[in-house]
Amino acid sequence: MTVEIARSESERGEIVLRSRDADDPDAPGVLELRVNGVFVMDTLETSTERQLATAALDLVDEPREVLVGGLGLGFTVHEVLADHRVERVAVVEIEEALVGWMRDGTVPHGPGFLADERLHVVVADIRTAIAEASPASYDLVLLDIDNGPDHLVHDTNAAVYEPTFLRQVKRALRPGAAVVVWSAAASTPLADAMSEAFGSVTPVAHDVELQGRAEQYWLYLGRVP
Repeated sequence: MTVEIARSESERGEIVLRSRDADDPDAPGVLELRVNGVFVMDTLETSTERQLATAALDLVDEPREVLVGGLGLGFTVHEVLADHRVERVAVVEIEEALVGWMRDGTVPHGPGFLADERLHVVVADIRTAIAEASPASYDLVLLDIDNGPDHLVHDTNAAVYEPTFLRQVKRALRPGAAVVVWSAAASTPLADAMSEAFGSVTPVAHDVELQGRAEQYWLYLGRVP
């Protein structure tokens, strides 16, 4: 059984949080986030969100200042904050309703995930946040904005996967810093754009089981010399 927990409308469309029964009868209900009817993430399979953080953190010796594009249900930023080297995390999330659901307990784990004093949540478009960032502001940038360039929920997010934006990300990174971009599928255009902006790219595949289906998600890693 699936039950709607919360719903909100914005100029980008509809965002819905719902609860569904878990396959394990002894497990609690699974929270699921959908945008314009498209599955985005749930609380059952969170390994890729966590791997996004761990893969990125492994790239940098001193990830003191971290920017996370996309709050989602908070698992990526929670994993980032588990690293004692991290001194400050800025999370940029465009959907104010989602931030509200995390803060007010509509997402039960939300208040705990957002309680860390190192965390600063900004309601904004990631493109605006990056454009306004001072040069060499961050040691690490993690981007989980959409489902990747080939499976967009919002067509306007295509710009996030293009060289122009990625060069702006590079400008916001310090020497020795890194960026990791999440994608729901392997993407040659994204690999090419990352290579153009950063000089090279390392794709990393991650096998998951999603609602009984075998899936493969991808991380695209770029470094600043």
